[in-house]
Amino acid sequence: VRMAQLEANRGIVSCYGQMAREVGYRGMIAVVSDPVDPLCKAFLESSGLHPAQIQGYGLGVMHTRALYFAKRDERFYAYEKEGRAFGPHGADLVLADSLTAYDDQNSRELTELVTGANLQVRALGYKPYIAPAFSSGALSILLTLRGRWHYSSLYLGDDRDGAFFGVKNRMTENGPVYEDAEICEPLFDRLCQA
Repeated sequence: VRMAQLEANRGIVSCYGQMAREVGYRGMIAVVSDPVDPLCKAFLESSGLHPAQIQGYGLGVMHTRALYFAKRDERFYAYEKEGRAFGPHGADLVLADSLTAYDDQNSRELTELVTGANLQVRALGYKPYIAPAFSSGALSILLTLRGRWHYSSLYLGDDRDGAFFGVKNRMTENGPVYEDAEICEPLFDRLCQA
């Protein structure tokens, strides 16, 4: 589904990227359509903007779903205060139940529950769009504009080699700053895989 969305939306995003290039756009671009991370890259390539001007919004809903499961299952309780969400909104999502006492098995199970929640709603015959519109879209964009911590995809890498990747971050006068958390080796391996 995401690949079909990428093909359909890439042309739209690239068209707006070209317009941004032509007028020398200096503002920020918020990509909220699926698949967020590849569409951010398509906008970057078509616009010639600085990567810090582009953010993708899709990870907020995954974080919020993890909070939902953390409140309902004591195995995931630590996520509310110590957990983090990383990566794309989709199959390569990485949830960490805790940064200070990471449990790989719990974290992988929580990730499966969160990614599966979307499919469960679809199986009931509904397209889940309200929760993502609020959690990943409206609320995360407002937090960005206010300079508060939130989840979104930022460009990580250099001018030649990099990718958009979802992390906890905030916007400052000098551009986005991502949380530089200490990561244990099993979690780091999952992040590299994603």
